[in-house]
Amino acid sequence: MNPTTSPTQPLTSDQRSVAPNTPASPAAPPSVSLQGLGLGYQAGGKLILGGVDCHVPAGTVTGLLGPNGAGKSSLLQLLGAVAVPHTGSVQLNGSNLHALRRKERARRLAFVEQSADTDLPLTVLDVVLLGRLPYRSLLAGTSDEDLGVARRSLTAVGLDSFTRRQYATLSGGERQRVQLAKALAQEPEVLLLDEPTNHLDVNAQLASMELVRNLAAGGVAVLAALHDINIAAAYCDQVIVLQEGKVEAAGPTIDVLTPDLIRRVYGVDAVVLEHPLTGRPLVALSPLPDAGPRAASASPAS
Repeated sequence: MNPTTSPTQPLTSDQRSVAPNTPASPAAPPSVSLQGLGLGYQAGGKLILGGVDCHVPAGTVTGLLGPNGAGKSSLLQLLGAVAVPHTGSVQLNGSNLHALRRKERARRLAFVEQSADTDLPLTVLDVVLLGRLPYRSLLAGTSDEDLGVARRSLTAVGLDSFTRRQYATLSGGERQRVQLAKALAQEPEVLLLDEPTNHLDVNAQLASMELVRNLAAGGVAVLAALHDINIAAAYCDQVIVLQEGKVEAAGPTIDVLTPDLIRRVYGVDAVVLEHPLTGRPLVALSPLPDAGPRAASASPAS
């Protein structure tokens, strides 16, 4: 912690510029990056994203922030090739992501959506092994290597004792962790996460984000849509803030998450402090004076 700064005092702009913000992977230069160039997307005749540029470099955790309806999930779907942009392109190390063969795409990029339900009688291990499909031929069975990768992935998310559990019987938080394990089993270069801490208790939230940091330290490019500003402040090297389908701000977390930006985007007052243990930004939020609840967006984006 900066010895000149009390943990209960707001950070000034000068202090914010020197507060700790160590990248997850300071050693090796980025080797893989995901870029969205001029991305536009419409749904039901409504513009959801307009001219969005974004960059997710290897070795970092990038947070995707914004209020409900800002377009976070829609942007992740474009970057994950789940949807096709109406304008612009997604580039993975200079190659058009949507032009890659599906199997190659799945080897290089994993996307964990908010929810993934199935009526099939699959065990937890069965679900995680789906992450190994990009590495198998159509008629090949499960190899010892596949089983090893799947079991290690479950251990990484703290579910190594769940291999024989029926996926359909799990809680929402447990399913979220199984889906993360499935993504780990893909051994991707890029990991996209839509609300990875959703449904998780506090301990599991922090454990999941620590795991994400470790993946980035190994060179993975991580982009995570987050609702919790303080999770982003604690774990993200950089953030992209969406507002009404456009990029409102982007850059190092400590530079972007200012009281003015938070007030402008979220409609709340904020004081940015320094965390007494980590030195990372810590955001204290309060309602604006005489402010009622914000109207819910009618947009299908989130």
